[in-house]
Amino acid sequence: MNGPEEAMILAAGTGRRLRPLTDGTPKALVDVAGFSALERVAAALAGAGVRHLIVNAHHHAEKVASAATRLGREGLDVTVSREDFVSEAPLETGGALRCAAPLFRTAAPFLLHNADVLTDLDLAELYQAHLRGWETDGRLATLVVTRRETARALKVDPDGVYGRVNRTEGWEVIARHPETSGTGEVGFSGIHVVSPRIFALLTERGTFSIIDAYLRLIGLVEVIATYDATDAAWHDIGTPERLEAARAAFRAEGGRP
Repeated sequence: MNGPEEAMILAAGTGRRLRPLTDGTPKALVDVAGFSALERVAAALAGAGVRHLIVNAHHHAEKVASAATRLGREGLDVTVSREDFVSEAPLETGGALRCAAPLFRTAAPFLLHNADVLTDLDLAELYQAHLRGWETDGRLATLVVTRRETARALKVDPDGVYGRVNRTEGWEVIARHPETSGTGEVGFSGIHVVSPRIFALLTERGTFSIIDAYLRLIGLVEVIATYDATDAAWHDIGTPERLEAARAAFRAEGGRP
């Protein structure tokens, strides 16, 4: 297995910080130098080997579903998970994954990718790193992280994630005892490789964060590993300033996904 066969793009967000732009346009369909964020992420996933793509939708769900269907013209087999049919509000990352569980087709690990994160990270190599790691530690997931200052950080040691801190809200969660050395904090970058074992382990219901579920499972001795991608190019288009920076960067590179 060289690369991931399946992936899910999380595209249900409301884009609150991008208003008024997202009042009529889903965040996933915001233009980034001639292509939507959804198109750019889908192109990166296809380039890594993905053939079956699941896209969730809630905010302006019809527009997201229509755009996702058009991705099929690029050779992708696309399935849309319509959260607006089952919930009045987006289900967040964990709820979205649980809702989409019946749509996955293989028993292999899959990629889970935020629609608002654009990067030149080698996703195929990330996938291979997860498979290599699974052989040694049986990891449930591998999270892409970067070394950066952030108020909402993952606490990590050589064995992976052991906790989480939110300094803005003033709380911390420690899921297991860390190693005595090599601990630190990193920023999560919105990309995961996940084993399909996750579906049998999710006891949470409704709207919930997959990170919270990961922390609960770490407490049950599951391994949530990390992949350091600090050196990759990153664009989080969640604010007007970051969106403009991403547009400028892609225009400078010719604009193509």
